[in-house]
Amino acid sequence: MYDKAKLAQLAEATDRWEETTLQQTLARAPERKEQFVTTSGEPIRRLYTPLDVADLDYLDDLGNPGEYPYTRGVHSTLYRGKPWTMRMFAGFGSAEETNARYKYLLGQGNMGLSVAFDLPTLMGYDTDAPQSLGEFGKCGVAISSLADMEILFDGIPLDQVTTSMTINSPAAIIWAMYIAAAEKQGVPQAKLGGTLQNDILKEYIAQKEYIFPPEPSMRLVIDTIEYGARHMPLWNTISISGYHIREAGSTAAQELAFTLGDGLEYVRWAIARGMDVDEFAPRLSFFFNSHNDFFEEIAKFRAARRIWAREMRETFGAKNPRSWLCRFHTQTAGVSLTAQQPETNVVRVAIQALAAVLGGTQSLHTNSMDEALALPSEEAVTVALRTQQIIAEESGVVNTVDPLAGSFFVEHETNKIEAQVYDYWQQVDELGGVLPAIEQGFFQSEISVAAYRYQREIDRNERYIVGVNAYADPNEKLRIPILAMDPQGYDRQIARLKRLREERDNEQVETTLSALRAAAAGTENTMPYILDAVRAYATLGEITDIFREVFGTYEEPTWI
Repeated sequence: MYDKAKLAQLAEATDRWEETTLQQTLARAPERKEQFVTTSGEPIRRLYTPLDVADLDYLDDLGNPGEYPYTRGVHSTLYRGKPWTMRMFAGFGSAEETNARYKYLLGQGNMGLSVAFDLPTLMGYDTDAPQSLGEFGKCGVAISSLADMEILFDGIPLDQVTTSMTINSPAAIIWAMYIAAAEKQGVPQAKLGGTLQNDILKEYIAQKEYIFPPEPSMRLVIDTIEYGARHMPLWNTISISGYHIREAGSTAAQELAFTLGDGLEYVRWAIARGMDVDEFAPRLSFFFNSHNDFFEEIAKFRAARRIWAREMRETFGAKNPRSWLCRFHTQTAGVSLTAQQPETNVVRVAIQALAAVLGGTQSLHTNSMDEALALPSEEAVTVALRTQQIIAEESGVVNTVDPLAGSFFVEHETNKIEAQVYDYWQQVDELGGVLPAIEQGFFQSEISVAAYRYQREIDRNERYIVGVNAYADPNEKLRIPILAMDPQGYDRQIARLKRLREERDNEQVETTLSALRAAAAGTENTMPYILDAVRAYATLGEITDIFREVFGTYEEPTWI
């Protein structure tokens, strides 16, 4: 892009600037730090020029929006055509309480639903299981059967909204419940739109909400990918998630490398199943974190699109351009929120949301100011939604596509993160691939080291967190309302489960569970059998127990 003679002149001019203007300024007012770094700990120079992106080729490295390699966005008009989907993540207590929150959010301009499930649901237990005691509704909504799912979406037409569900190890079961609930509304599978998180690899890497060993868990993921590709053309059967990897303490480059690497592993398994890459790849989606470092995050999102497009086209030979697209949802960084001075979280979330928008996200959840203290109150979640609406309607950043393209700093950081991703992939390849790397603790160790470094910087006052180790208020008093859940919700849930087991056709339940057991022990796709069990009102725990019986459970090795 740059004339070599002009670059030589620029190099001379930059040298002169450093020897004269810069030195004169530093003599009068030294810089505040010896070294400036990103949130990920990467050093940042004081000045970036065309010399830092001298090898950049516009068409090969950037391209126009909506064209390969999609660095500048997967859509040619981006938000000029329509804004991103404002998809607020919500779930707490009983299905009735969460249903009311969904209706409230839709009334406030929320464009899509995103379901948070409680810990027993995430681990495949019914609310009345001994393992569930004390955890009902604490970090999401409790869903133990199709009856709960019917209540969760009561009065919400499932052919008119898209729904994202943050569920992983028992994802196929919860998805089947959603499909069956839609059938009860008269909505066929082919008309359902939404996303299933269903990313089991990141559970072993970061979040640790796994149930079964890796290989049978991967089989269940591929079962859903295959079933969705052949029966549900509007559904994203997996959201390959960097969010939880980042929340565990990874750097931006680690988040991207490990997430895209997991994505490529799912592609390999689906192809090994006998599927053509273009049969399923257009419905693969991603889920990224937007952290505090504004430019680093934007560069990460741009690098993600370029890397994924190249790998899908060049490595896997995908022919359909939709298979090349890295479409992603973004959530602001929950780990960055502070319990101290919680109102300041509104500012953090606004900056993180703006980075996601400037990075070209397809949908966005903004965290609420009170999430370091409790589940979001109605007031707090409204402010979080209004943050997105102000960005969309008032900021002007939606008026042009990829407005930061061409920034010497942003393009340099995009290239740098891309190079770091490939460095990590080489290390994973040397360990034998993704599953061997998980079993050897590679990902876990890398994240642990990064998280420790970041916390040590805070503890040593080398990195400031406003309200925590900078500008703290020793006399602070809590001034914001905190959500209170219905104290009768647990009793109502237990009574519903008891009544369900008494009133359903238990002989039919046993028949469907026996068929599922045989399918799990064989090689058939398990989704049709899961659907049969769900329609008979077999519970989440009963179905998961079949898989526990056939597959066994997983315990993470201890590394020394």
